Amino acid sequence: MEHEFWHARWENQEIGFHEGTVNRYLHEHWPEMVHHGNETVLVPLCGKSKDLWWLHDRGHPVIGIELSAIACKDFFEEAGAKARVLPAQPFTRYIHDDELQLWCGDFFQLVPDDVRHVRLVYDRAALIALPPAMRRDYAEHLEAILPDQAAILLITLDYDPGEMKGPPFNVSPDEVHALFGDEFEIDHILTNPLEKDHPFAKRKGLNNGSESVFRLRRKA
Repeated sequence: MEHEFWHARWENQEIGFHEGTVNRYLHEHWPEMVHHGNETVLVPLCGKSKDLWWLHDRGHPVIGIELSAIACKDFFEEAGAKARVLPAQPFTRYIHDDELQLWCGDFFQLVPDDVRHVRLVYDRAALIALPPAMRRDYAEHLEAILPDQAAILLITLDYDPGEMKGPPFNVSPDEVHALFGDEFEIDHILTNPLEKDHPFAKRKGLNNGSESVFRLRRKA
């Protein structure tokens, strides 16, 4: 999707994809990802998610990648936190106490040296934000830039595309394996149906949606 689409969504505050609380699957399954507790975490297409504060509060250096400057500014303002702003190309960096950074720019401009210290990736809203062709590009770019030691906690949404038009887009478990299976061992941790009274399902009129959680580790 073009940059203008996302800039317009943030300018018009059409951000129904934003969760106002910490994601339940992050809370439940993050301990399974952590070895030392101080691993650097990459959060692609992070928006102004409160999940970044949750990770930071648990001792992780966090790098969030976000296209919208509005989202980056709101992230810190809504938390009453200060951030140093370092304009540069290809990313303007918003830095809070050196351990929590939002990089404002295009995820596809990341290079391996940018993420050389990253050991964990948290993707709740990146893969499902992208249409099919860009999902392939996204997976290949992650594979190209991430260190071999990095693991990914991935959360996806699956539904009948006849019931709603993304984003967020439906991504099936089969597609996750097709996108990442050549490079990563994939552990499909769980799938939970979206109950009809789930706020998102109710708002979008979904009858058979589900959420899945995956743990991805690079193959030896």
